Formats: sequence, C-alpha cells, structure tokens
Amino acid sequence: MTDIFDTKITCKKCGVEMKQGILNKSGMELRAVICSKCGDKIIHPADMNCLNKFNNLKGKNFNVKLRMVGNSHAISIPKEILDFINEQHKDMQRDMDDMVRLCFEDFGKLIVRFGEEEDD
Repeated sequence: MTDIFDTKITCKKCGVEMKQGILNKSGMELRAVICSKCGDKIIHPADMNCLNKFNNLKGKNFNVKLRMVGNSHAISIPKEILDFINEQHKDMQRDMDDMVRLCFEDFGKLIVRFGEEEDD
C-alpha cells in the first residue's frame, strides 16, 4: 500500500507543489508537507493521531503501587503508556529492559526514560 504523502500535493492557497519535511512538536518529529511560498503545512494523519494520543496521556496522572520484588522496589507502568511506547518503537529489535533508564532527578522526583535519550 502506498502512503498518501508519496503523491504530489499542491498548496490549495497558492497552487505551488509542497515539499516534504519534518516538524517538531512536543519533542516528536512529525512528517509534513510544507509550501515553500506561503509556508502552509500539512501534517501526516498518522503522525497527527500519534501526537493526539501523546497529548491525551501527557497530562494524565496514574495511581500506581510500589511493590517489593526481592531486595528492590517495583512500580507497575499502566498499559496505556506501554502501548503508546510500543507503538512508537515497533520497529526496534531491542528488549524493553535495554531501553529503560531511571534517574533520581530531585527530592521527590524520580524519572523513568524510555528509548535512546541522551543523559543531561
């Protein structure tokens, strides 16, 4: 199946052929076509859907339990969050264990990072 962005798209405002590009919103790279004349942008529908899912999860608070596992403590990560992460990294061949990083950033603030993010 071919992608809709593989076809030529002309700007409906000025009639110029739009060029493919990448837009960054909320730390996500979104595929888009951009008009070189008027600057109008069209974001790929699949990427826009992904951004909407991210925005829905972003401000949501989850209640999780802290459990003892051997000599360590563990928290469970809600299925909604893991489904979103797995959807974003579906082409990755690494195990989830290799892509999770934990950072004690400040008193009362523990951060779990997924993916290849550089250390600050």
